[in-house]
Amino acid sequence: MKGVRRDPNHLSASSRGESPRRDPSPNPDSGRTSPRGPGAGFRSEPADSPAALKPKPAGTGDCSASSRRMTTSDTLIGQALAGAGPGGLRRGWEESLEAEQPGEGCAVAASEPPSPPQQQQQLREQPSGPQQAALPPPGLRRRPVRLRMRGPARALIGCGRSHVAGVSTRSLGPNMCLRRLMQSSQLQQAWRVAFLKHVQGRHQGAQRWTHPGGSTYRAVIFDMGGVLIPSPGRVAAEWELQNHIPSGTIVKALISGGENGPWMKFMRAEITREDFLQEFGRLCSEISKTSVPVDSFFSLLTSERVVKQFPVMTEAITQIRAKGLQTAVLSNNFYLPNGKSFLPLDQKQFDVVVESCLEGVCKPDPRIYKLCLERLGRQPSESIFLDDLGPNLKAAASLGIHTIKVHDPETAVKELETLLGFPLRTAVPNTRPVRKTMEIPRDSLEKYLKDLLGTQATGPLELLQFDHGQSNPTYYIKLANQQLVLRKKPPGTLLPSVHAVEREFRIMKALANVGVPVPKVLDLCEDSRVIGTPFYLMEYCPGLIYKEPSLPGLEPSQRRAIYTAMNRVLCKIHSVDLKAAGLEDYGKHGDYIARQVQTWIKQYRASETSTIPAMERLIEWLPLHLPRQQKTTVVHGDFRLDNLLFHPETAEVLAVLDWELSTLGDPLADVAYNCLAHHLPSNFPIQPGLSDCDLTELGIPTAEEYFRMYCLHMGIPPTENWNFYMAFSFFRIAAILQGVYKRSLTGQASSASAEQTAKLTEFMSNLAWDFAIKEGFRVFKEMPATKPLTRSHHTWARPQSLLRTPGTRSYITSTDSSPAHASKGALVFSPEGLSPPVRELYQRLKQFMERHVYPAEPELQRHQASAERWTPSPLVEDLKEKAKAEGLWNLFLPLETDPEKKYGAGLTNVEYAHLCEVMGTSLYAPEIFNCSAPDTGNMELLVRYGTEEQKARWLIPLLEGKARSCFAMTEPQVASSDATNIESSIREEDDFYVVNGHKWWISGILDPRCQLCVFMGKTDPQAPRHQQQSVLLVPMDTPGIKIIRPLTVYGLEDAPGGHGEVRFEQVRVPKENMVLGPGRGFEIAQGRLGPGRIHHCMRLIGCSERALALMKARAKSRVAFGKPLVEQGTVLADIAQSRVEIEQARLLVLKAAHVMDVAGNKAAALDIAMIKMVAPSMAYRVIDRAVQVSTDGGSLVRFNHLQQMQKLLSFSCPTSCKLTAALCRTFSTHDFPFPPQNDPMRGPIPTSILNTWKQKHRKIK
Repeated sequence: MKGVRRDPNHLSASSRGESPRRDPSPNPDSGRTSPRGPGAGFRSEPADSPAALKPKPAGTGDCSASSRRMTTSDTLIGQALAGAGPGGLRRGWEESLEAEQPGEGCAVAASEPPSPPQQQQQLREQPSGPQQAALPPPGLRRRPVRLRMRGPARALIGCGRSHVAGVSTRSLGPNMCLRRLMQSSQLQQAWRVAFLKHVQGRHQGAQRWTHPGGSTYRAVIFDMGGVLIPSPGRVAAEWELQNHIPSGTIVKALISGGENGPWMKFMRAEITREDFLQEFGRLCSEISKTSVPVDSFFSLLTSERVVKQFPVMTEAITQIRAKGLQTAVLSNNFYLPNGKSFLPLDQKQFDVVVESCLEGVCKPDPRIYKLCLERLGRQPSESIFLDDLGPNLKAAASLGIHTIKVHDPETAVKELETLLGFPLRTAVPNTRPVRKTMEIPRDSLEKYLKDLLGTQATGPLELLQFDHGQSNPTYYIKLANQQLVLRKKPPGTLLPSVHAVEREFRIMKALANVGVPVPKVLDLCEDSRVIGTPFYLMEYCPGLIYKEPSLPGLEPSQRRAIYTAMNRVLCKIHSVDLKAAGLEDYGKHGDYIARQVQTWIKQYRASETSTIPAMERLIEWLPLHLPRQQKTTVVHGDFRLDNLLFHPETAEVLAVLDWELSTLGDPLADVAYNCLAHHLPSNFPIQPGLSDCDLTELGIPTAEEYFRMYCLHMGIPPTENWNFYMAFSFFRIAAILQGVYKRSLTGQASSASAEQTAKLTEFMSNLAWDFAIKEGFRVFKEMPATKPLTRSHHTWARPQSLLRTPGTRSYITSTDSSPAHASKGALVFSPEGLSPPVRELYQRLKQFMERHVYPAEPELQRHQASAERWTPSPLVEDLKEKAKAEGLWNLFLPLETDPEKKYGAGLTNVEYAHLCEVMGTSLYAPEIFNCSAPDTGNMELLVRYGTEEQKARWLIPLLEGKARSCFAMTEPQVASSDATNIESSIREEDDFYVVNGHKWWISGILDPRCQLCVFMGKTDPQAPRHQQQSVLLVPMDTPGIKIIRPLTVYGLEDAPGGHGEVRFEQVRVPKENMVLGPGRGFEIAQGRLGPGRIHHCMRLIGCSERALALMKARAKSRVAFGKPLVEQGTVLADIAQSRVEIEQARLLVLKAAHVMDVAGNKAAALDIAMIKMVAPSMAYRVIDRAVQVSTDGGSLVRFNHLQQMQKLLSFSCPTSCKLTAALCRTFSTHDFPFPPQNDPMRGPIPTSILNTWKQKHRKIK
């Protein structure tokens, strides 16, 4: 007799010789979740959140159809992971009506896809026994079709791991199978037996967490997506909605192809990410009939915002490991572009980690489960597996692993608690077991508490640590019926006047008497013998703490009510009558911000571990820009949402916590600090923020609205210097984070995440500096235009502050009644805003360009392409004399470098930037005005650092245009953008320095007028890293300098200066040629770079303006398809795009120049780095568009000019030059006359380049 054929990979417990495993809950359908709404499961809610406290819908936990329904996304992804082929989608819809525990339902198998009637197979019963069949090929695997039944029928047909003998079924679909089985006469006796088993089983649920042998489980295995972090299906659904992609597109593409589809191959690491995205994008486009940006989806899928681990799962894992059980993660994942696998979890949580992309096998393949069990050293019966996909659970169950289907993390943890027999969530929210470094003596504490409370409890003292806060460790205590909170100082040597729990106790006790919501304090113990440090006790107040300012799970109206309540309680604090509360002496009156700035500077210095540039700038800037008027009230000092305890059901603040930083001071400091979250990203690790959230949609007021709400409640006008308060608040939090990091190095910080704060300090200080710049812009905008500037670079002039930090640089300049330097303190966006003298200079420069430079360009181009190109053009020399005669000479030296205008025109960086743009419109103009690199940087170097003798010998000839120079820094063997990498040596020998080294891309060294080489090398390799380098002035006629070859880019040599490769061999230079002294090279190199970057970038903007003008002229003059090019849509779009990009780049460069003027080159380092990236890439795009419009016949001169612009773009700044050279395969040749035919590291060199080099080499010889 033929029976039911079973999948060899889904053996029942009985067929393996085991007793049937019981359903984990008394009710076979218990543990079911209610229907999940949109986004359910995407983000877990805290156990104490309002969403978690809402009553569950009726029917939750029953076996109604609605409670059993799975989402389409879950079902389809399950099919994809199971390798479902054709027909899998239909079966997914059929099976979406069930949500049974693995092992429940009908175990009848059907071949896939369903066979036509003439090819139907009869199924036979598989004999029981301990043996297991070999794994069939993927294409031949069978999967069980689960038929949902009620009561005894479920037990009959494979439920409870039983078989029904004598039943012959065919794969004719679920309904036919069910009908045939129900009509079998051999079911009658089995029905009654199964019914009795079913009833008996309902009364044995209390023991179902144990194994058949009575021992407890030993390991818990977690899937990742949908269990520990949000599932891909949920992420896809949200992404499709936001990007207007048809619903289900991503999931359908994921399941396409089944086991051999791109998704499964990608997770087995059989194809690269690029190949996967290409194929996946094609599938998505075919499914949706539109273009789908799959890169965007995978960026979201792997982003930090999405891959946060569910807190309830993190807590559960902690409790499981605390009980001595093993944990593992078993994930289908893939490789990221950086070559690492996608596993955004703390691997320290797990004893075993199994990843599909590393193993080359995916769930539900039984082999990956067996591999995990083998590494755990556990039997299937000792393990529990959590997954959100049915096929994965069925495969695990077939091996004997107990499984839990995860609909949402909260419900899954409850079911896991039932199985394990111990709680996985603490009864007190936001607590955890006490960290080892934070343990306190329990015996002495218990004795103290009994003496204080008079409690003669016989039960043990329960002690937990709150996971909230980073400063003073806080503990939950339960003794008898008393619930308390203990807050203490951290152990170890502490910074002065911090962690003052005594002040916390006093302020909370005083505020409780005047109506401010605070916990009731009980006692202050200053005897360190009790637990090692002073502490105080207060009553435990149950309520909600919202850790995320976005308030997930609440309605927009609820969020606004929460923020309004927070705003009102802050106003209540600031309205406390100091005399009535007895707090008149709680702090000093007046100058609060000044004291705070000095306090946090000292705290930062005391905990400083490395130099943070933004912090140094703020330490100089803040004391100079203090508010003039300040009110004095009680200030909390750390007022934020997660320091408030809310009523569980209403938007009422029950208590304000953490008063460690409280004092008397300026209330606006509290308000600004309260708004920090508005400017932090949502994935910020210390405090999640709101900067990337849609506040209007969430119902949360913006920072500006919140501040106006505060002013309205307090009855005060809004302050104008709000940006200062924000800058100060970010500076203060940066100092706090630095202190936390310093303590983490000694194990004193109370938060487990304290060690992460090293990088966060720099991040916060950069935000603070951004607000400082905004404050500067506000002051400059309000400055009267008719009034000469008599103030510091940032604010109105006043006597130098006595609060200025000793040893810091002052940015206050001497008063100048002349308006010539009005732009020194203001950002001038256009030439019209320049001071009259500079504006007149600007106009004269433009006129000179139009009269002399532009007309000379054709001749200069011919010279540069001729055989005489390596000799200076006589025309250029003639134009130089004309420029010098008109006073258009040496315009580049910044006022800061040459305040007496001894060597240059005395322009600020902003002023010269506008002139530089005009010079950039012609490739030859900078040299004509003696404003070309590298001479400008070298002259500035000599002005800043040179001795009088060095200036007389080298600076004067350069300023007069009688000599040229070069700067030798870049080396072939190291990344020379980092000056500390330089390997060339400068060795002291008698009265000389002996120079040896190999340099390349040395601009200007081939010019016959080049008389000076500014050389950078190492004088002391054993010195500290930034004190090993020195700068030496090397005359070009010194023996031992060997020029190997000129370097080209796209065939362009940039004659006559060129860019050379050169060797220095035993070059002897007098000691007096050392600049500033040995070991000062890095300092000199950094000081030399700032203004030069502005020059390069503004010249590129001028070059781009010229290209755009040529493009527009060409577009107006040419006709295509019956109308001028300028009327063609694509040409118009290109012109508009070029205009926008030029304007954007100009604003960024002018901002960098402005910051250099008002705060110095060091302060502008980040802005300078940005313009180096933005300006060249912008110019390349603009010029390329112009070339595309000018490539047809009839405009050869215009085309040649644009092409030369494009080529010379590579030389516009050294970094671009090196990068382009690398792309063109320009190599070092050592002593060879030209490059070898093939370089093993870089590949073959094009023949055209080799031929060009040979011709040039002959001519040079």
